[in-house]
Parts: sequence; structure tokens; C-alpha cells
Amino acid sequence: MISFSSVQPSPAQNPTATAAASTATRTSLLPHHYHSNKLSFIPPPFLQPADLSRRHYHHHRIRAIDAAQPYDYEAQLINRFTQSTKLKIAIIGFGNFGQFLAKAFIRQGHTVFAHSRSDYSSIAQSLGAAFFFDTHDLCEQHPDVILLCTSIISTESVLKSLPIQRLRRNTLFVDVLSVKEFPKNIFLQFLPAHFDILCTHPMFGPESGKNSWQNLAFVFDKVRIGNEENRLTRVETFLDIFKKEGCRMVEMTCAEHDKYAAGSQFITHTMGRILEKLQLDSTPINTKGYETLLNLVENTSSDSFDLYYGLFMYNKNAMEQLERLDLAFESLKKELFGHLHEVLRKQLFGKSEEIPRLVLAKLPKNGTPLLPASKSETVVNNNS
Repeated sequence: MISFSSVQPSPAQNPTATAAASTATRTSLLPHHYHSNKLSFIPPPFLQPADLSRRHYHHHRIRAIDAAQPYDYEAQLINRFTQSTKLKIAIIGFGNFGQFLAKAFIRQGHTVFAHSRSDYSSIAQSLGAAFFFDTHDLCEQHPDVILLCTSIISTESVLKSLPIQRLRRNTLFVDVLSVKEFPKNIFLQFLPAHFDILCTHPMFGPESGKNSWQNLAFVFDKVRIGNEENRLTRVETFLDIFKKEGCRMVEMTCAEHDKYAAGSQFITHTMGRILEKLQLDSTPINTKGYETLLNLVENTSSDSFDLYYGLFMYNKNAMEQLERLDLAFESLKKELFGHLHEVLRKQLFGKSEEIPRLVLAKLPKNGTPLLPASKSETVVNNNS
């Protein structure tokens, strides 16, 4: 039960106390005026009655006095007031992919701050996001989440350039890069221990996820998350964004992700770029398989080469896959030529297997030339 109490004077002695109590009732649910050291709420100055003195104001507060309720219940009550189900998400790198994610964040009611080297202020405004040209100004907004949507090769330099001293000490850092071990190590190396780290990879992009995210894989690894309830809740709230969009949530380590991704994503991009080099064109008699190849070229070539280079450079498993691809191609060529030699053999010697055996039996032994040397060759050999 919540009631009013005061040290002095009593409401009967000073009628302004009643006004203070009424004001406190209206403002008791304001989370940013909660004093964590006591279970009390104090209204901000602009909500004080005009005739309430400073001394009387500080003596009136709301206090939980129901001794039957355990302390944990009171803590949960405070958390309910102080925690919000909506996040303030700062997107660093507001290019094509950053804008793609921002639409879902804003659609679900979250606040989005954006920053990029290029001026995307008009696009941000059209989406309902706030664009900041300076990262100092952005960090002073105290976002709950810093989401890195930069290219793989620029991640380290961008992270080093952020004024993290202006952030809250438990801010959650998230990446959406196509490799995972690399950003994990960068985060652990440059972020102080009081920051939380969540490594993620939406296994889709603006092209493959333009219609829906339903059943599309979203990989994540909770690398370093504090044990406080509000920090655990914040991570789940961020992951819920993708759950609500219908994603298939896959939790795995960064090392496991890179192993699987090298055998799927890197190979896919490699084959797409090889086919792009062939300059394939649509024909009047396209098959479904050929249409699939054309779509593959379109989906992979629309991504920057920096992305493809990052998949190769920053995933230690990529080189192994490239070597396996080379071996597979050589093996396929040998198989083709082997069948070709078989056809030629049949054309030369017929279908009967006895003919090659007879021919082989009549071949001269090792060291004996197949044909007699010509006169010119004999002269040359004698003079040598």
C-alpha cells in the first residue's frame, strides 16, 4: 500500500502539505526522478505548488509502508517504473543496410538515432529517425544500443573513433557484420568491461528480406552481458525486434557461425561473382535453373566488393573453402576429360575390347621407337 507521510509540519498545521501530497501523486510514476537510495519519489521543480517552500517540499515524499510485501516485490515495482519496453537505438553506418533495419525498429516504436559519413539526414527524416553529423552529439543522447552497420574493413577504425566516454557505462554494443569472430575480438579489445556486447548476423539483406523476414535466420551470440535485470531485459528487447518480424532465431558462438558461413555465404558470393564475370544474359528460353543463376548474380553483385573482400579476409575458414572450390573444379574437369577420352577411344578402336588388347600386344617394348627414324633424323643423330 502506498501512502503519504511527512516529518513536519502535519497537514492540519499547514494546508500546503495537502497540495504537496496531491502533486506527489501526479508525479510519483516519473522514473527519472526516482532516488535509488530510498523508496521515494520527489516531483521536479516545475511541478511544485507556487506556495510550497523548499523546506516543506523536501519533507513530503511517497513511501511504501506495506511490511507484508517482500523487498523483492518493491524492487520489481521500481523496475516496472524505471524500465521501458522501447529502446533508443543508435545506428552507426546509415547506408542501405542501416536504413533497412531502421524501418523495422521504427515500425515497432523504437527511437532511432543515425550517423554516417555521408549525409543521409533527409532519408532519416523521411523514415522518422534523427540524424547526427557528429558522434559526440549522438552519444550525448545516451542511446541504449549502439548498432554498428559499417563495412567489415572499417569496423575497427569506426569503433576507435566513437567517444564512448560520453555513453552510459552499461551501453549495449551490437554488430550485424557477415563475419563474427572479427568484431567479437575487436569489441573485447577496445570496449571497457562495463559495456555489454551482442554479436549478431541477420542472414538476409534489403533484397532477400524486402518483402518479409518470416523464417529468415537471425544468428546471435551473447558475448558479454551484465547480470543486472535491466541489462538482461534490454538484450531480450532488442532480440524481440527480430522475433516479432518472424525471424528464425539461431543462437550459436561466433566461431561456429564463421565455420558455417564460409561454407555457405562465402561460396554463394563467390559463385555469384564468377557468374557475373561471364556476363550472363537472359534468353527467350530461360529454364528455372538459369533464372536461379541470374537471380544469384543480381543478389550478390548488388553488394559492394568490400563486403565480399571482408568475407574472405576476416573469416579464417574462407581460404579453405576457396581451395576446396579449386580442387572441386579441377576434379570436375578431369571427370569430363576422362569421359571424353573414353569416347575418343571407342571411336578409334571400335566397341570391341579385344581390339585395344591386340594393339597393345603389338606395341614395341620400352625403349624401342614406335616408328623407324627418318633419314634426316638418322643423320642428325650420327653427327651429334
